[in-house]
Amino acid sequence: MNFYRTPQILTWLYPSLVWRIPSAEKIIYLTFDDGPVPGSTEFVLDVLKSFNAKATFFCIGDNIRKHPEVFQKVMEAGHAIGNHTFNHLKGWSTPLDKYVENVNQFNEQLSSINCQWPTLFRPPYGRITRAQISALKNYKIVMWDVLTYDYQRTGSKEACLTGSIAATRPGSIVVFHDSIKAQKKMQYVLPKHLEHFSKDGYEFHSLTNHA
Repeated sequence: MNFYRTPQILTWLYPSLVWRIPSAEKIIYLTFDDGPVPGSTEFVLDVLKSFNAKATFFCIGDNIRKHPEVFQKVMEAGHAIGNHTFNHLKGWSTPLDKYVENVNQFNEQLSSINCQWPTLFRPPYGRITRAQISALKNYKIVMWDVLTYDYQRTGSKEACLTGSIAATRPGSIVVFHDSIKAQKKMQYVLPKHLEHFSKDGYEFHSLTNHA
């Protein structure tokens, strides 16, 4: 079993969530959590552009509030946007009403800058209760097939690259983080991950029309 790939039992336990887009074609769905953040997000945008890649950014509403100019760059580059709550809440330890309110607060932030609400949602930390899933039934809740662990302080950047490449397959939803915490590993792994799969004939799509 590859440590970087989501255990299959989770996909069986939560079949309504989107874990992967099974495909016979060479397509990968890169996703980025916790932005927008100056520097990190802009680095990601530059790398994606150099590989003609599209991705999905699961943004924190408060980061959009603090860095609207960086968020605008994501939008202008034609990438997809997902709701990642306003304050990066842990679903398991947050009451249902507060959790839903925080999801809605994200949308209010988008409305304040005349931006359309997304239909994609990703729970911070991947932690969400069945009641929260039910309450957010109007969203496509997107999890992942591959977690790069770019945010972990332990483990080398080389291991992060090797493990994430080995776990990625056609239709994989891959998680990176455009955050300060993950910046060092992400900046090493992301270009090499893209280069590896581009050479093998893969394309990189956003989730907008697929999840």
